[in-house]
Amino acid sequence: MSPKSLFACVLAVFLFIGCSSDKLKVNTDGISTGISYVNLDSLMVHTAPDELPELNMKCKSDLGDIYAYEIGYCIKMPNDSDTAFQKGMGLFLADPFVQRMERRIGERFTKLSAYSEEIDQGFKHLKVHFPKMKTPKKVVYMNSLFTSSAFSTDFEIGIGLERYLGEEADVVKELPYQTFPDWEKKAMNSEFLSRDAVASWVTTHLVPEADGNLAQKIVRWGKALYATQAAFPDKDPAYILRYDPKQYEWAVENEQDLWKYLVDENMLFKIDELNTKNLLSEGPFTPGLPEKGPDRLGQFLGYRIILKYMEIMDVSLEELMKTSYSDILVEYEID
Repeated sequence: MSPKSLFACVLAVFLFIGCSSDKLKVNTDGISTGISYVNLDSLMVHTAPDELPELNMKCKSDLGDIYAYEIGYCIKMPNDSDTAFQKGMGLFLADPFVQRMERRIGERFTKLSAYSEEIDQGFKHLKVHFPKMKTPKKVVYMNSLFTSSAFSTDFEIGIGLERYLGEEADVVKELPYQTFPDWEKKAMNSEFLSRDAVASWVTTHLVPEADGNLAQKIVRWGKALYATQAAFPDKDPAYILRYDPKQYEWAVENEQDLWKYLVDENMLFKIDELNTKNLLSEGPFTPGLPEKGPDRLGQFLGYRIILKYMEIMDVSLEELMKTSYSDILVEYEID
């Protein structure tokens, strides 16, 4: 490639990135989310045993479905009576592993307000693009016993703090490999806490599930990731994809081959649960594709498809969400 051609390609890339990013730069002055932030984990740890039943009743009333999810699903605490709850929570908090986990959470997350502010800013950006969008009433920090990173109900987001302690934390290293392989431990990175909270809400409430073929699901994920990018317009695409920079670079370099593979294998317009899982689900890599590449390459492709669509189309994010996957795919071309 000649120097002139190389310069033209580099310029085109920067223009593409700049054009896509500019659409997401919005003024959030005067925007309010009304979200309240609750450290349920700290409340449970620092409440006296004889006051736990009262706290339990208050949390049932104030925290809604996310509290039921935490108590019933994550830590599987008996809650049919005050006595059962007090005894069960006492045993849970007295467990040596749980006590060490709680110490690590306390050491790692001394300033949750910084994450709360970042999450709040993310939703302020989304409210500019989606004025009628429902926002969560509460964001609840909790100990999910490694069950859940970020989970959204109708009105709340729950964040399992222990899943953001980092792969080097002793309690994370001790997790059994059969249940928590290395790639999953590596993902327990606090850098992505705010991103995961917003992305959980977006995928649950803003972008409906796609029940059709693989192409529909890929575009649906592209919309969700682009909306997440709108919440964090200053973040790099790698952050939005939950990739490291090298993984994102590899994906971009192999985007054309990925698209060609899906077309040649007639995968796009079929309903195949295995292919869908392989291309969209988390893992050490994307099954069926080179193992040196990242996981979720179907999500990556959807994100790139939407980026290129928004580069050439003068539409709002609200209009994007209503646009059919077929209309979006028609505009997709790989440079």
